[in-house]
Amino acid sequence: MSKIRTRYAPSPTGRMHVGNLRTALYAYLITKHEGGDFILRIEDTDQERYVEGAVEIINRTLALAGLVHDEGPDKDGGVGPYVQSERQAQGLYLKYAKELVEKGEAYYCFCTKERLDNLKASVTDENGKEIAKYDKHCLSLSKEEVEEKLAAGVPYVIRQNNPTEGTTSFHDVIFGDITVENEELDDMILIKSDGYPTYNFANVIDDHLMGITHVVRGSEYLSSSPKYNRLYEAFGWEVPEYIHCPVITNEEHKKLSKRSGHSSFEDLLEQGFLADAIVNFVALLGWSPAENREIYTLDELVKVFDYTRINKAPAVFDMGKLKWMNGEYMKAMDFDTFYEMAEPYIKEVVTKDYDLKKIAMMVKTRIEVFPDIKDHIDFFEEMPEYDIAMYTHKKMKTNAETSLEVLKEVLPLLEKQEDYSNDALYEMLKEFIAEKEWKNGYVMWPIRTAVSGKQMTPGGATELMEVLGKEESISRIKKAIEKLTNEI
Repeated sequence: MSKIRTRYAPSPTGRMHVGNLRTALYAYLITKHEGGDFILRIEDTDQERYVEGAVEIINRTLALAGLVHDEGPDKDGGVGPYVQSERQAQGLYLKYAKELVEKGEAYYCFCTKERLDNLKASVTDENGKEIAKYDKHCLSLSKEEVEEKLAAGVPYVIRQNNPTEGTTSFHDVIFGDITVENEELDDMILIKSDGYPTYNFANVIDDHLMGITHVVRGSEYLSSSPKYNRLYEAFGWEVPEYIHCPVITNEEHKKLSKRSGHSSFEDLLEQGFLADAIVNFVALLGWSPAENREIYTLDELVKVFDYTRINKAPAVFDMGKLKWMNGEYMKAMDFDTFYEMAEPYIKEVVTKDYDLKKIAMMVKTRIEVFPDIKDHIDFFEEMPEYDIAMYTHKKMKTNAETSLEVLKEVLPLLEKQEDYSNDALYEMLKEFIAEKEWKNGYVMWPIRTAVSGKQMTPGGATELMEVLGKEESISRIKKAIEKLTNEI
């Protein structure tokens, strides 16, 4: 078999949707698993949908995801240009479209928009929905009529000439052999009235000329594949291997939309997810490894990726699972890298002169995304209002009354203590607990509640006091004693 070559061919229309990222990732993994080439091609033939700056977004996203292309607009591999508008300027697509016209596999269509709109309105399905299927009206034009209209400058498109009888079959790695009735095949437009090729036509021409062996795309293109195959066959070209990926839905099994807030790679980055975790998660949206594990680096994915294990069933974007996975990546990060990323979030909440690195160390294993930091550490800046019922803990065997007693007894010890490091505070309190023959939680729970006002904190009582320091810790405990005294 010849060297595998895959491509990612995005349209520069905005942020990269999760589905597009998965297409790029699978194309990358398939070819890199076999030591092949990964090509980046920019499909900008739809000028109306072009978004300024979108090419930069594509490049940035691929770089952050680690999907380094072997050929592309910035890396000429000998089959460029790698931007379709530049290929269009060379007259490439019109040349091939005219070749199809000569073979009778395509034809000029001069129908006006008004006629096409009327045609669409007149053809409906059993549910009354309009069907945009062309009636081959211009196929009956003689060669002389066509030449006359072209000479007169009548606007035209070039359409594929598909048969109306029989069937067309094709094979997909994931969905198997599929056969469609030819009467269902519309004569799709190959060259638009502005002279640009449609996506459907340009990607067939470019895939062949660039030597693409495996085409990875979403399952929404399954219905168009017979038309693509007819183009390959009309030119006498080899049909590539097709890998159609299942759709991605949200937890309600509805298609991911931009309004969901997590449909694009950059949306997720802005929500505090790590690029590596996103890539790992996206790899599992429709693909399952042979071994029972879920955390993979990109290099590990390259080694184990078997595209025949891609599923047919829709993949569910489980935000809870992504958060869990992101948390696992955070736990595994080296502290300096974590702190560099976490510091801006900590500073949004904590303005006092505390040791921010100690705060970061406490939250590192307790958060799933960076924005979670705020809710974990806001009490450092200011004590929240809290109910004294929080002192009651069944497992610790504490309540408001016992907590008041404990706090009154430890206050003098804490006032006398000079070393407010975590270890020194813990050793002092451990001796006190042993002397009283109490359980650790019986003492530590009231202290932790008193200095934080929260049921869940990123660290234990002595860790919190180390960050707060002696003056603030004692001040908070005194206020807690006063609060308990007044409210019991």
